[in-house]
Amino acid sequence: MNHSVFDPQAFLSTASSKPGVYRMLDEQGELLYVGKARNLKKRLASYFRKTGLSPKTEALVARIRAIDTTITANETEALLLEQSLIKASRPPYNILLRDDKSYPYVFLSQDDFPRLGLHRGTKRAKGRYFGPYPSAGAIRESLNLLQKAFKVRQCEDSYYRNRTRPCLQYQIKRCKGPCVGLVDPQEYAEDVRHSVMFLEGRSNALASELTRTMESAAENLDFERAAEVRDQIGILRRVQDQQSMDTEQGNVDIVAAAVSPGGACVHVVMVRQGRVLGSKNHFPRIGIEHTPGEVVAAFLPQYYLGGAERELPGEIIVNAVHEDLEVIAEALAVARGFGVTISHRVRGTRSRWQQLAVTNAEAALSGMLANRQNMQTRFDMLQEALGLDEMPTRLECFDISHSSGEATVASCVVFGPEGPLKSDYRRYNIEGVTAGDDYAAMRQALSRRFNKVKEGEGKLPDILLIDGGKGQMGMALEVLGELMIHDLTVVGVAKGITRKPGLETLYLNETNNELVLPGHSPALHLIQQIRDEAHRFAITGHRQRRGKTRNTSTLEGIEGVGPKRRRELLKHFGGLQELCRASAVEIAKVPGISKKLAEQIYAVLHSD
Repeated sequence: MNHSVFDPQAFLSTASSKPGVYRMLDEQGELLYVGKARNLKKRLASYFRKTGLSPKTEALVARIRAIDTTITANETEALLLEQSLIKASRPPYNILLRDDKSYPYVFLSQDDFPRLGLHRGTKRAKGRYFGPYPSAGAIRESLNLLQKAFKVRQCEDSYYRNRTRPCLQYQIKRCKGPCVGLVDPQEYAEDVRHSVMFLEGRSNALASELTRTMESAAENLDFERAAEVRDQIGILRRVQDQQSMDTEQGNVDIVAAAVSPGGACVHVVMVRQGRVLGSKNHFPRIGIEHTPGEVVAAFLPQYYLGGAERELPGEIIVNAVHEDLEVIAEALAVARGFGVTISHRVRGTRSRWQQLAVTNAEAALSGMLANRQNMQTRFDMLQEALGLDEMPTRLECFDISHSSGEATVASCVVFGPEGPLKSDYRRYNIEGVTAGDDYAAMRQALSRRFNKVKEGEGKLPDILLIDGGKGQMGMALEVLGELMIHDLTVVGVAKGITRKPGLETLYLNETNNELVLPGHSPALHLIQQIRDEAHRFAITGHRQRRGKTRNTSTLEGIEGVGPKRRRELLKHFGGLQELCRASAVEIAKVPGISKKLAEQIYAVLHSD
């Protein structure tokens, strides 16, 4: 465990904006607090603001030395995982419920105007009980959303019977005021019926019924009612989230490896009796040429057969194949005395577990690579590799992206010793060049960038990286020569004959001055990281520009999504906002949307 002071800014610079669970650890690596978030980055940033924290939160933040995160498909999965971790670890800064053996239920009373509530213990009261549920937190979340959707009262009977005017719940539109006769009994009964349909698991039928009601109201020009039902559909879909964390039985470990220039991460997710108990990141030392399959094959024997006695599940799911996996499975079986299956091609819930492990491995690796200490080391090594008198403090890299010459965009990304300087990133829309002429596109981008430097605007980089071979490098030198900019180190990055990572050829200041760094060189890792970031940033900008050029909506730009499927998607979720909140699994439930198309839609809706 790192005993140095925790650096929140460095951590937040690479934190994911996806939903998930975060775990705060102290100097000894002990768990302090577990929390969930719809947006991990925003939620974690709130802990490190300068003012407005409670004394308890300030005490917690003062003890933080590390934060681990687990990304989930949606907020519902985050809630379930959070509850599992709190119950298993009982962190000191979490609010802990008493350890009651009984499971909680949703209770619907038998009154003229029934109430919904959470019930635990003996079922003495007359009414209907729905459940049991895995946690009270899951029930409260569902009751809160159901109250927004159908406005069935949740107040205690003693409070309800003594009202002479409606309470705050009525004012904020969470209740229809049955206590003082502000709602028709038939209308209230319909809201109760809809709530029961959902609690009985007939949510698809309920959504279809509400969709028909919404369309009928719109046809009758009752747009206020149509909007109300649309909001009900959206809330319903949110409660309906596929809770893939807890839908299968068995003991499984999911092992996913992510490899990038500069390192690797293996993320292990532990599932016992069908419940995700937790996960952990491992950062093995590897050479740059290793594949995820090779990393997995090297990790498994060390993890399960090493010094630590680890529980071995009946199945291990991996994200990459290797020829040694069969032998490893046999060795694990011999060592532990029972058969072990190592799976790669999985479906359903197991596939979602696998994808979540991959997502978390990639996110953790990204955070590790952006660590200030690692970045400082790579800058030092780059100075040594290029023979510079001083350590560079500003690196800029240019890349070009287009589709058959359409909507060409040049990107410029900037890195310093502390990592990416995203506020200095720039994109250039390329105009007036022949389609597909990357040299002319690079000339235009560099001219626009360094003309500003000649005019006294912007900073001059210490090193200019050009993604391309001798041609692009020559173009960059020509532009800099025309602008009389000579005190600048220029490095061209060519992929080499095999085009494999780790075998790049570098050109230093001249097209005939080749420099080949070993695959394990931290300097090469840094160059590759910046080059990959420039490529990503250029592609994102190109896609955005292409979408604007075609003047299409978000859904219209997706291949395979025509007018009929767009209508089905918007009807199913009640609008684009709720569709954007849905996971790929939920999108695949829409009639006519395959799993592959759902993943494509999800990717487009969540692209940067």
